[in-house]
Amino acid sequence: MLDWQTTWSDMLLRLEKEGWQDWADKIRDQLHQRFVENPHGDLRRWQAALARLPERTGGLVWCDRSEVTVDSLVPLSSPEAEELEQGLRGLMPWRKGPFRFFGTLVDTEWRSDWKWERVAPALSDLNGRRVLDVGCGSGYHLWRMYGAGASEVIGIDPGLLFLCQFLAVKRYQPSAPVDLLPLRIEDLARPLEYFDTTFSMGVLYHRRSPIDHLLELKDTLRPGGELVLETLVVDGPEGYALMPEDRYGRMRNVWFLPSCPTLLRWMARAGLEDARVVDVTVTTKEEQRSTDWMQFQSLEHFLDPQDPSRTIEGYPGPKRATVIARKPGR
Repeated sequence: MLDWQTTWSDMLLRLEKEGWQDWADKIRDQLHQRFVENPHGDLRRWQAALARLPERTGGLVWCDRSEVTVDSLVPLSSPEAEELEQGLRGLMPWRKGPFRFFGTLVDTEWRSDWKWERVAPALSDLNGRRVLDVGCGSGYHLWRMYGAGASEVIGIDPGLLFLCQFLAVKRYQPSAPVDLLPLRIEDLARPLEYFDTTFSMGVLYHRRSPIDHLLELKDTLRPGGELVLETLVVDGPEGYALMPEDRYGRMRNVWFLPSCPTLLRWMARAGLEDARVVDVTVTTKEEQRSTDWMQFQSLEHFLDPQDPSRTIEGYPGPKRATVIARKPGR
């Protein structure tokens, strides 16, 4: 089973040195429960896939490229390349990326690099900042945030397959202050007030209470910290939000899709300041699609085949807005 004490030892030590002993102790308790008291049934299989990846001391990880890239100065042998392929395929489906491992492209369902290219120009400079990414998936954006200069990056996502995909990169740069905790935002201490920038991308519409989620996000930020939120939206005036009858794009757990003016009002009611929409983009079948590394249905299967501007249920097709706001304070 995953040696959680070793996996997160550097992160916990950093927290303790900076005076966050209570939070470090809480994380230890949560990890012990996740991996010792209630382990996931597939974890051993995913760990076996990770173990097939080639060992390389001094591995190289480039985080400033569209493809987060792992390589080394020593080329892989043919048997190592075959083991790499089998190990990475043992961690399918890969949803957020892309990644490149020793020349092998993991072509993920989402072109997450496109989202990063839309969002990054509007961000405050991440250089030297502590960053949180809520619902981070495989951790692709964690590495891009680190590549943009963040001094510490923590992602949270309860999916243990996502954790193993993240560790496939982390094993080649273990000293990087980039970590993924298999937790939910409600597992964090409140108010935490630890991070300079908090991202929540693709999470808000999965929450039954969007205002409560905004308050949770605000509580992670130090005074003056920046919130970067991306979510599904619909066209409409202030006060309008779509609540699907059952599913949206065949997703069950979609609750509220606000108009942009409504989203800005929600952020103001949550006590966030200077909220502004920095991007609105229609999701296309080129940005989200089935690939050899994610062989299940994807966006093209969730849209009306007669009218691809609408979902299979007849709702407006997916459009995503990014809003940036600030927590009051210094």
